[in-house]
Amino acid sequence: MANQIHPLAIVDPEAKLGDGNIIGPFCVIDKNVVIGDNNRLLNSVNIHYGARIGNGNEIFPGASLSTKPQDLKFQGEETTCEIGDNNSIRENVTISRGTASKGKTVVGNGCLLMENMHIGHDCVIGNGCIIGNSTKIAGEVIIDDFAIISATCLFHQFTHVGSYIMIQGGTRTSQDIPPYVLAGKEPVRYAGVNLVGLRRRGFSREAIEAIHDAYRIIYSQGVLKDGIAMAREQFPDSKEVEYICSFIENSKRGVIR
Repeated sequence: MANQIHPLAIVDPEAKLGDGNIIGPFCVIDKNVVIGDNNRLLNSVNIHYGARIGNGNEIFPGASLSTKPQDLKFQGEETTCEIGDNNSIRENVTISRGTASKGKTVVGNGCLLMENMHIGHDCVIGNGCIIGNSTKIAGEVIIDDFAIISATCLFHQFTHVGSYIMIQGGTRTSQDIPPYVLAGKEPVRYAGVNLVGLRRRGFSREAIEAIHDAYRIIYSQGVLKDGIAMAREQFPDSKEVEYICSFIENSKRGVIR
C-alpha cells in the first residue's frame, strides 16, 4: 500500500520509507532516516537525522525523535535512535539519539510513552514498558521489559530498572531498582513485590512466593552478598530468583532497599 504523505509535510528525498505510512501535515522527516511500514505520524512530528523506526507505530503531535544528544561530549558522530514496532509515542515526547558511548538509543516494541516524557542519549528501553507523563530519563539508563513507571519520575544517568516493576509517581532515583518490585516514597525505597502486576502477567503462585521470599532473605541481611547466597541456596531452580540475584550483583550504582 502506498504511503499517504500530506502536502504540508516535508520529507527529505534521502529518507527511506516503507509502505502504508501516513504522514500528517507539518511533519518533518530528515535525511538519514529509515521508517518501516504502517506507521502513523499524526501532525507536527519531527523525525531527525539517524532515526530508525520499525512498523506499526503511532506518533502524536509535537513528538521529536532522534534529537541531537543533550551531552556536551557529543561531537557530531554518526549515531542512531532505534525504535521498534507497535509503540504509542504520545504528544511532545522527546528521544535523543546515541553518542560515541554506545552509538545508539533503543526503544523496544509495544511501549506506551506518555505525553512530555524524555529519553536521553544511549538509553535502552525494553519491550512492553509504560512510562508516564513528564517522566525524565537521563542518558545511558537501562529499563528492562514490562516496567511501569508513573508520571513525573526522574532517573539519574546510568541507573538500571528491572522488569515487571511499578514505580510511584514523582519518584526520584539515583540507584538501581531491581525486578518485580514496587518502588516509591521519599527517598525512594523498596515497597514490596508487585503482586498485582505479576499476577496480570501470568506468573504462577509458586514463582511469586519465591520472589517474595527471595527479597525477604536478601534484604534481611546486613550484607547483600550474604543474602544473595542464601536466596540462591534456597531457590536453586528459580529463574526469577536468579534474575534478582544477578541484577543486584551487577548493579553499578547500588540498589534501593
